[in-house]
Amino acid sequence: METFLEHEVLCWGKKGNTFSKHRLIGEEPLSIRIEGKPYSVVMRTPGDELAHAAGFCLSEGIVDTPDDVNTISCCEGDDSNVVTVTLNAFRRNKITDILDRRGFISQTSCGICGKEIVKDLYQMIRPVSDNTLIDAGLSIECLENLSQHQPLRDNTRASHAAALYSSDVKLLSVAEDVGRHNALDKAIGKLFLDRRLDEAVLLTLSSRISYELVQKAARARIPIILAFSRPTSLAVELASRLNMTLACLADHNGLYIFCGEHRLIR
Repeated sequence: METFLEHEVLCWGKKGNTFSKHRLIGEEPLSIRIEGKPYSVVMRTPGDELAHAAGFCLSEGIVDTPDDVNTISCCEGDDSNVVTVTLNAFRRNKITDILDRRGFISQTSCGICGKEIVKDLYQMIRPVSDNTLIDAGLSIECLENLSQHQPLRDNTRASHAAALYSSDVKLLSVAEDVGRHNALDKAIGKLFLDRRLDEAVLLTLSSRISYELVQKAARARIPIILAFSRPTSLAVELASRLNMTLACLADHNGLYIFCGEHRLIR
């Protein structure tokens, strides 16, 4: 597993187009198993898997002290995507209600990886169509002006935002939240309840682009995502498979386009 991967990027700038290599932060699933059973799958940058799992168990109330843990280990060495935690009998009997929780994503197989996630999601979500074309310059303006629709950020400096636009670059919906996933869910949900989600073609984000955000946009049939920060490697892989457009702000008022450049008209 790698903490970053290199990806070739097409950069649109005032002085012309160039290609360059950029480092994308790695994103991989970590399956946490308690007493041999799947408990949760979290997305993270690889590294410190055992410490990650221990901190997760503490924050979830699975353990209170290190003495509650019998063993904590990776399934297949230090680079495994699966960590198994076993508890002593006293602690196990004390938290049966927590261990029976069903509010987490479970993963039943060992050896999960980013490629398997992309494969599974590709089978679940149809690739988006090529019918959408949008003015690249106006799209960049939408992204650069996102802060104008962030009153919560103005007051707290601690929120993310997601905004949805139509093909003629009209603002349809915007939402803020401390979590970028929540902000996107809210922006999509507003249009969904109003039965207007089919009008949305452009999503702008205040954050980086993770694979979960690509998945949410694909489920909502939104083909174009522009963000302030770069996508993860898994996000680019999934967006490419689903025929989506992924880009972020570049230096000198340009765009770094990672896939789907055919939808952006200069």
